[in-house]
Amino acid sequence: MINGVNSVNPLNNVQNIRKTGNSTRVTSDADSISVSKEAVEMAEAYYLDKVAAETPDVRADKIAEIKAKIKDPAYLSDAVIQSAAEKFMTSIGL
Repeated sequence: MINGVNSVNPLNNVQNIRKTGNSTRVTSDADSISVSKEAVEMAEAYYLDKVAAETPDVRADKIAEIKAKIKDPAYLSDAVIQSAAEKFMTSIGL
């Protein structure tokens, strides 16, 4: 037995709900997203900053290799010095 509260019968609310049989669904196959060029650049900058923060500043293996090469008197030739100078000038934009 269900008694009403303040003269309201709770079964009335349930009985009055009717399902709509002819409802139409709205579908869209044209969903899209666009990202501004500025947002793409900011995402790339964030990624590069994250990679730079995780990369060690000093590569001890390369330093040891170069120190060993410099100690060898046959290594420091004009060709090696010229190549290093050209790479350095290229890296600074000259």
